Amino acid sequence: MAPSTLDLFVLTFNCAKNLIDPDIFASHLHAALSQNATGLPDLVVFSLQEVAPLSYSFIGPYFLSPYYARYGEALNLASARVLASVGDGGYVSDSASSSAPDRGSKQQHYTLVRAKNVGMTAILLYARDPASVHKIEEAECGFGAADMGNKGAVGLRVTWGQPSDDGGLEPEKTTELTFVAAHLAAMEWNLKKRNANWRSIVAGLTFANPRAVLPDLPPRDPRRAPTPDRSGAGDLAPLVPLPTGESPEPSEEETEPEEDDVEDTQPLLPTTTTTTTHKDQLSPTDQARLQALSIYKPTSHLFVAGDLNYRIASTAPPPHAAFPSFDPSSEHFYPKFLPQDQLTRERCAGRALHGLSEAEVGFGPTYKFDVLPFSEVVAGQDGGDNNSRKDKKKKKAVNEEAVRRGERVNGVAEVPWRFAGHRWPGWCDRVLYLDVPRWVTTRGKVSGGGGGKDGGKGVGEVKVVVTAYDALPVVATSDHRAVFFRARVPVLREDEMMPPLSSSPSSSLEGVLLLGEGGEEEGIVEDPRLRMPVPVDVHAWERRAAARRKELLVGWSVVIWSTREGAVLLATLLAFGLGTWWLWRMW
Repeated sequence: MAPSTLDLFVLTFNCAKNLIDPDIFASHLHAALSQNATGLPDLVVFSLQEVAPLSYSFIGPYFLSPYYARYGEALNLASARVLASVGDGGYVSDSASSSAPDRGSKQQHYTLVRAKNVGMTAILLYARDPASVHKIEEAECGFGAADMGNKGAVGLRVTWGQPSDDGGLEPEKTTELTFVAAHLAAMEWNLKKRNANWRSIVAGLTFANPRAVLPDLPPRDPRRAPTPDRSGAGDLAPLVPLPTGESPEPSEEETEPEEDDVEDTQPLLPTTTTTTTHKDQLSPTDQARLQALSIYKPTSHLFVAGDLNYRIASTAPPPHAAFPSFDPSSEHFYPKFLPQDQLTRERCAGRALHGLSEAEVGFGPTYKFDVLPFSEVVAGQDGGDNNSRKDKKKKKAVNEEAVRRGERVNGVAEVPWRFAGHRWPGWCDRVLYLDVPRWVTTRGKVSGGGGGKDGGKGVGEVKVVVTAYDALPVVATSDHRAVFFRARVPVLREDEMMPPLSSSPSSSLEGVLLLGEGGEEEGIVEDPRLRMPVPVDVHAWERRAAARRKELLVGWSVVIWSTREGAVLLATLLAFGLGTWWLWRMW
């Protein structure tokens, strides 16, 4: 009998533009896949930020394929190790090796169904059975300079179900899922820009061209000023003393190419768009058609993962600031800093991540880590305080003793690290989800029957059940830790997820139960599937197409003038030109 739930695994990771080591990543991924589980998930989604250098990312898939390939290799290595160690409970074939496979193993337990990027943000969708994934739709939006994708969001929408004998899906056993990978504005003081980025995602991340759905809408005014930069990177800090009174050391999130910025006091979205002006003139049917293109499609599950960049303060840390500790006996143990988390506060206040839920955060900060040379730590070089850059050459790792003892994490040597002194440690990397609508759980539309991996469930239990939400250890290639999420998602058909015909947003049955820090109930808010917090921007596709042309121009320019590949291309063109000129003269 078909499973009543889909086993979903989502991982978000800021790659710092580096290639990962598949063996090391697979070791940590193996531990993540094994947490609170005895089998492999049906779908795996990777949300990757800063997946590759800016020029490669702007050009697109050809240059990104080597970066993507390493994540697929790591996933298949990790899944083979899971099957070898705990088996599969009969859910997959018995061909798994009884011994832990090495990197040379060619067995593919997952297939890359779709890869999509917008600038340096990418989403990868893997499936155990590719035939279970149908009707794949894509969406993208950028909110960097001129709407380019140095910061942005990319989405995939798929229909998942049990394959039928004719090659399609069993109609009674399908559900629609929407995945969003996002990278929001950096810096502690850019809270309003992060919220603006989210609103841009709600308005502009559409899975079809709104103007194709409603062709009678008036065209975009070409005289409108271009969209201001909303990435936040490169903004000037408030006048707050830094740890040593010096300028902060340049970092990836501070040195991206940006244009002149705008103040946070400006509106989060332009108020003169066609969407806002004509929203009240649209019929309810047309408004519903537009919403069905957005991330808040009423009949789809929604999962958002990324480097959302929300911090625990709005200014840089002062000298000798007390940073979160991973030591439970410390007075600065990291849970004491969680009440300062901007994301939870903004979400519960209804200013961002509208209606989304998050499992309890039981892991330490995921940013920003200084990875120290292993040889120096073992040799005993230390000294300097936590956030003094005068002592840059005298680094002391937080886990120095463990490194010297040769301790290993998930079979991998522990990486020496400390928190970067010029940034507050924070929970930047998160995974959130939109739970099953309350009208589904209360109206009894879903039967309690159904077998599957976790058996039948009663009507009141129809919800997304999170089984794991944690962070991977520090790896040497990034200043972020990856965060993973695993859940059992109810397989609900479109008619089962459909809102009631006479919905009342003020009714508690048509709202969303918000959970605050630690899982406390914060109350019921209006469900964004009934009334979107931001109207759909009907011109988003036009602006994105213009931004994409700019990305190609910037990407190829950087590749040609600053890389080895570009040097070869220039030399080839020069040789071809000189040869042509010589032949013309000789002729």
